[in-house]
Amino acid sequence: MSLFSKPKYSTVTLKKKDIPEGLWRKCPLSGEIIFNKELEQNQNVVPKSGHHFLITAPERIHFLLDEGSFEEFDAGLASVDPLKFVDKVSYKERLKKYQKASTLEEGVICGLGKIYEIPVSLAVMDFRFGAGSMGSVVGEKITRTIERACENKIPCVIFSSSGGARMQEGILSLMQMAKTSAALARLSKAGLPYISVLTHPTTGGVTASFATLGDVILAEPGALIGFAGARVIKETTQQDLPEGFQSAEFLLEHGLIDQIVNRVDMRDRIAEILSALFIGKKVS
Repeated sequence: MSLFSKPKYSTVTLKKKDIPEGLWRKCPLSGEIIFNKELEQNQNVVPKSGHHFLITAPERIHFLLDEGSFEEFDAGLASVDPLKFVDKVSYKERLKKYQKASTLEEGVICGLGKIYEIPVSLAVMDFRFGAGSMGSVVGEKITRTIERACENKIPCVIFSSSGGARMQEGILSLMQMAKTSAALARLSKAGLPYISVLTHPTTGGVTASFATLGDVILAEPGALIGFAGARVIKETTQQDLPEGFQSAEFLLEHGLIDQIVNRVDMRDRIAEILSALFIGKKVS
C-alpha cells in the first residue's frame, strides 16, 4: 500500500565548528551530520544510514494516527509507592524525576485512534519515563488498552520500548506480565488482531509478556530485543554468544519476529496488515 509518497532528504558534510549548537545531530552509524529540521521531517530516521533515533510517545502517535483521531484514556493514572522503596533515593523521588523528564504521569500513553480510518486501540511506551520500565500502572494501562479493543471490537496495537520490570514495585510489577498476557488471551478468543511493535530497546519482563505475544510482531531496524542482558547471559551460561544475537535482524533470521519495518513505513505497513486481518472480518 503506497498511500502517500515520501519526500527526499539530503544531508551535508560540515565541520562541527561551522554549525550553531542545537541545529544538528550526528549519526552514530555513519558519522554524517544532519540538521534537526530534516531529521524531524523524516521521523527521526537518518535518511542515508537508516539509523533510528529514539522518539517520544506523543511523536510516535502523531506519526502513526490520522490527524485529530486520537482520544487518550487513563491519563490520570500515576504510580504510588506501596513498598516504601528506598535505594540511593526514595521511589517517590524517582517518580517525580521521571515525570519531570518525560512530562508524562507514567511511562505509556493509551487511547483510541484511527490509521487510514481503521479504528485501533493503541498503547505507546515512552523510554524517557524510567527507561520505559513496567510497573503496576503501566501494566494496568496496557491491560485496559487490550480490554478496550475487546469492548469496541477493534484491533489492538502496542509499541514497546522498555528496560523491563520496575524493581521498586517488586512482585506488583512482575504480576503485570501475567495480567497483560491474560488480557491478550481474551482478545484472541474474541477473534481480534493484535500487532506488537518492538522498538529500541525492548527487554526484560515486557519482552517476556505482551511484547512477544502479537499475532504479527514487527520491529524497527537495529532494535535491541531480549530478556536478560548479554553480560548476564554469558556469565550464566559460560558460553560465547553470537554477534548481534539480541538485534531485530538476528531475531528475524531466527523466526522470532515477523518483519523489520522502517519507522517511516510503519503507518502504511500496519494499515496493510490490519486491512488483511480485520477489514470485513466478522468477530464474535
